[in-house]
Amino acid sequence: MLINVITGNFVNFAGTCRILGARSVVSLPPNEPPTNLNPDSNDLKELQAEIQRIHGECLEIPCVVGGKEIYTGNTGYQMAPYNHSLKIAKYHMASEEVIKEAIHSAMAARRDWERTPLEHRAAIFQKVADLITGKYRIPSLAVTMVGQAKTAFEADIDCVQEIADFYRFGIHYAKELQDGVELHQTKGVINQLKYRGLEGFVAAISPFNFTAIGGNLAGTPAIVGNVVLWKPALTTMLASYLVYRIFQEAGVPDGVVNFIPSSGKTFGDVITASPHLAGINFTGSVETFRYIWRKVAENIDIYRTFPRLIGECGGKNFHFLHESADIDTVVNCTIRAAYGYSGQKCSACSRIYVPESKWAKVKELLIQKHKELKMGSPEDYDTFVSAVIDEKSYKNIKEYIDYAKDSSDLSIIAGGKCDDRYFIQEAADILKDAAGNFYINDKSTGSVVGQQPFGGARLSGTNDKAGSSHYILRWVSPQSVKETVVPIDDYKYPHQS
Repeated sequence: MLINVITGNFVNFAGTCRILGARSVVSLPPNEPPTNLNPDSNDLKELQAEIQRIHGECLEIPCVVGGKEIYTGNTGYQMAPYNHSLKIAKYHMASEEVIKEAIHSAMAARRDWERTPLEHRAAIFQKVADLITGKYRIPSLAVTMVGQAKTAFEADIDCVQEIADFYRFGIHYAKELQDGVELHQTKGVINQLKYRGLEGFVAAISPFNFTAIGGNLAGTPAIVGNVVLWKPALTTMLASYLVYRIFQEAGVPDGVVNFIPSSGKTFGDVITASPHLAGINFTGSVETFRYIWRKVAENIDIYRTFPRLIGECGGKNFHFLHESADIDTVVNCTIRAAYGYSGQKCSACSRIYVPESKWAKVKELLIQKHKELKMGSPEDYDTFVSAVIDEKSYKNIKEYIDYAKDSSDLSIIAGGKCDDRYFIQEAADILKDAAGNFYINDKSTGSVVGQQPFGGARLSGTNDKAGSSHYILRWVSPQSVKETVVPIDDYKYPHQS
């Protein structure tokens, strides 16, 4: 869950904070800048042409196991959410046998990949980031806009800026780990801490709402030497497959990342039944993550290692207002957080707590701004809200609206003093355990890699902070190495002489 507290205190902090140790400090990479989508830009013209190309093509997408394309014949279609007559991809679903073959392929690739020097693995994923932000910048935008009904602005944040940042920052944090932790050394002994990839395969189960999440779940564990089975969401198949093809073009070896379109249950049942399961990297619903966790628990005796379960499940995020809050800031941040990408973000604002003394003004301005929101196709660059991803999501939203209509306690509509940040400190203390991310005077959405590592606490997830060094640590297995460099000339201890 992500909580945002809005007050009247605005304090700007500038500068760079570095943790200094015995080793030299390497600067963090810069965040990827946005695409130029101004009305007269060449990028926008190319984007419009690429979208039209997608309209005229329904790409056939296979399973890819060990570099081999597998067309199973059990197919489904990805539709544009805002145009249900537009088929943009035909994908082949993996059977149990295909998933088992992918496990075998991953395990066959594991030894060489884990022993590949980090510098070589990093160079490959640096190339992935460069291809996404260069050669495939416009195609990435187009498939994400059409396939997930994202506006150009929302798509650019996702499938260009954030996904590139995940790889570049992941590489940076992995190299920091490789530099090692300074351990106490004693006479005649060399102590080291080394990091290995996990012993087994990682299953990456990605959601529909962010192309970048799929790329991160499948790619970041591979940077530090893991092999991966990637099950993308069926409603984001086109964008996920483009990312996978970029992996291939950049030089990710066959079998290191296997592309497995599948039903959730089939994939979950097969991977949790394998003794080689080393970790599950998941973003999705609480119910699905609980199901996966139960399956792992049922099979705990068969595994070679204890699998690591990394989950991001979203949350009921809220904005919490103090009486000192600036009303324009409150309303504009809430509109952006609640309606950006139609509210289909893990961090989207779904609740707002307003002091009674401020409610009349907040309500009035919310209704006014709500009327201004333009709903339509993401291909129209004035659109703020487009279609939700599929019929299931539509029905889920409608159920909430119907519940509100039928409730006597609810209606549908279109405090105190503080001392130099005292309220912020008090609120932060009270809400300390309630959220994985806590923002002050800002909207709840929009975390940036390397700036606000993202992860939900409580039932929102395992709070592993994607886009941080903490996240990288979850995908390595530390090994403490002691090397004695002087001979031991007696079995007796000194006091026994």
